[in-house]
Amino acid sequence: MAEFDADEWRLRSTLLRIWKMTATGIRPKEVQQSIKSTTVEKIMPKITLNQLIQTEIARIAEAQSVDTATLEEFAQFIIENHKKKDPKPKLPKVVKPKKVKPLTLTQLKEAILGHFGVKDVKELRKSGSFEMATSGMEKLDFSKKDGWEKLYRKFIGVLPEEENETGYGCVNGINIFKYDLVWKAFGLNPQTATSEDIKSAYHDLSRVYHPDVPNTGDAQVFARLNVFYKSLTERF
Repeated sequence: MAEFDADEWRLRSTLLRIWKMTATGIRPKEVQQSIKSTTVEKIMPKITLNQLIQTEIARIAEAQSVDTATLEEFAQFIIENHKKKDPKPKLPKVVKPKKVKPLTLTQLKEAILGHFGVKDVKELRKSGSFEMATSGMEKLDFSKKDGWEKLYRKFIGVLPEEENETGYGCVNGINIFKYDLVWKAFGLNPQTATSEDIKSAYHDLSRVYHPDVPNTGDAQVFARLNVFYKSLTERF
């Protein structure tokens, strides 16, 4: 049986394909388009490889047991594309966090009044439980939103717009100068944390905020963390 090289096999396959298309009634125009897509001109190399490249291909093929046709095809690819610039990578879309609307003054009042079980500000002022709960706080101005926000932080929780807050004084997503959320600042679960966990968390924070630490050390932040630490260790 006669042996054919790769190009001859491709030519024979192309001619066979054209014959089949003609036999099945395909119009001459479609045959011409098929011929154009599999022309001999496309089969033959577009660029003649010089002797230096051919010699190196032969050497690599023999040393690595690689087909020379594969290496020649790769060489063609390199020659044709080495000057092309890499496509710019598609940058991931930056999803901006949704802005959380701050609570209105009315919403803040409703939350505080509900917490102390009173109907209005007048009743709140007369409430014995409210007076005891706020005895250690500075004088509050009930005419301003700031005063109601302070009460909300102390008795209700984190204001929606201050969740996962960043910036000065913020540790583990909480502003330690606005909130007394000791466990959250230390990144601990009060239900499972041990005395060793508390010490470990305190030491980790000290490595960041101790005044002697370059760049991140801060005396005020560290002093506040010390207050938190003492409040936790006194419980154990």
